[in-house]
Amino acid sequence: MEGKIIDEEKEWIGVEVLDNNSVEHKIAVEFDGEIRGHGQSGYPDKATKRTNKGNEYVEQARRFAQYYVYCERGYDTMQPRRIHPERLNAVRVAIAEFTESEFEQHFGDLYRQLRSYDDASADRAVEIPSAASSPDSVLYRKNIYLGLDQFETEFSEEAESIAAQHGLDLSPDRLDTISLEGGDTVDLDGWTAASRELGELADAADGDLSDGLQIAGVSSLHMAYLDDRGEEHVTDATEPFDREPDARIELPVMDTGSLEEFQKYVNHNLACQVRDCFIRMGLEPPEPFRILGYGDFEAAEQYKRLEMYPNYVDPAEERAFC
Repeated sequence: MEGKIIDEEKEWIGVEVLDNNSVEHKIAVEFDGEIRGHGQSGYPDKATKRTNKGNEYVEQARRFAQYYVYCERGYDTMQPRRIHPERLNAVRVAIAEFTESEFEQHFGDLYRQLRSYDDASADRAVEIPSAASSPDSVLYRKNIYLGLDQFETEFSEEAESIAAQHGLDLSPDRLDTISLEGGDTVDLDGWTAASRELGELADAADGDLSDGLQIAGVSSLHMAYLDDRGEEHVTDATEPFDREPDARIELPVMDTGSLEEFQKYVNHNLACQVRDCFIRMGLEPPEPFRILGYGDFEAAEQYKRLEMYPNYVDPAEERAFC
């Protein structure tokens, strides 16, 4: 994928994208991420007339354009949970640093729910709806929200000043972007100016801004399931904040192992979600995320459905990263 900014207006930025099928796209991305216009000559204009592969190339181009504008101009053009690899990775790092009791506090309900399928003594956090086609057909979900613990980081005043200069809000309920520095993170080209300055601040002080990252809150456990007619239903969740979550854990019925093993699995699942973000923008993931395993549910379905993708979910897939 290649990108180039070709126009800038008061409310949108025009991006020229060359996709991995050598088709040129011209995409207008509004500052909030909405696609104002999209022109290309390699595929039918109407999605219903495109092949599944053609639709995926078009969606790749759109996601890439949103990400490209975010990287080059710093506008919040990306949906946090689906195509924002930095936020997903920030959640991954924060969860990896949880003590076992902290992990249980936030994700114990999900753990017990999954354990209840193999352990009759495990109390279920939520009842399986009687309308579900089968108990095993349920996808369990937890939404996750990032925050920055301003009282535990020595960089709080400097971070707030830098963020304000770039129009960002680092309060727990309005976190926009945070730079991660250190071995557990990935070096991504084109980070916003604010992210770069925050990273330089940490380097200069021989510190680590990831020390200030925290999980500000998680939703209640909820689920998606199919009924006997194949229609999808989603149960309600109690959310801690009135904004989009930064990540979602969405798991089918599975063997969780111990709580410690499940925490490691959640870490791996989020790393695979970071991989999926890049793959579905038509990009090769950074080296730490060239891994196999289950990540995003929608991406997993596409890997099975489209021959253009290796099955990144399958640990035996040999052609995934050559």
